[in-house]
Amino acid sequence: MSFGDPNNPYGPPPQQPPAPGYGYPQQAPPGVPPQQPYGAYPTAPPVQQPYGGYPPAGPAVMPGITKAARIMLGLVVLAHVIIAGAYIWVLSRWDEEMANAGISGDTEAGRFADVGKGVVVFFVGLAAVFAVLGLVLLLQYAKGGNGVRVCSIVYGSFAIVTGIFMLAAYGLGLLIMIAAILLIVFSAKRATAEWFRRPRY
Repeated sequence: MSFGDPNNPYGPPPQQPPAPGYGYPQQAPPGVPPQQPYGAYPTAPPVQQPYGGYPPAGPAVMPGITKAARIMLGLVVLAHVIIAGAYIWVLSRWDEEMANAGISGDTEAGRFADVGKGVVVFFVGLAAVFAVLGLVLLLQYAKGGNGVRVCSIVYGSFAIVTGIFMLAAYGLGLLIMIAAILLIVFSAKRATAEWFRRPRY
């Protein structure tokens, strides 16, 4: 009985190469480059995140364009303080001027004078409220959010109307209009928007 006989049922089984994919890498024929299984996909380069992987933060220092917007807002506030003071001065001399004009004894003329005085009082209150609102916005520029920027744009729009009414007041109305327009332009800039939208910790 010989173990070398291939027809012998008691002999060892013939040696066969292992099936590919079961612990052995598949060998390519000589001269053929090896192929990667399932195809190779290109890999994207790693994304470089600034600030140690955190999303980029807003500016740490107030941009120059935002400082310019704050200056324009301050000019508009100062102009409304001057307007309120001028109307208060007019009120302080109202009765005296009406008496010098001889209107105090005339009932009909006195009624019109009282209406005019009421209009002046209304403008005093309006200018004072406008000055206070502008001052509140001015104080919020360092720590306020995006609402301060939006309110500055709306405030500048109303200030243009004030400037139109004050055009005859020795150039004060023109100054208000120029400062208000620049306030709107500077507040709408991207750098100003980034300043007011910066994260606060």
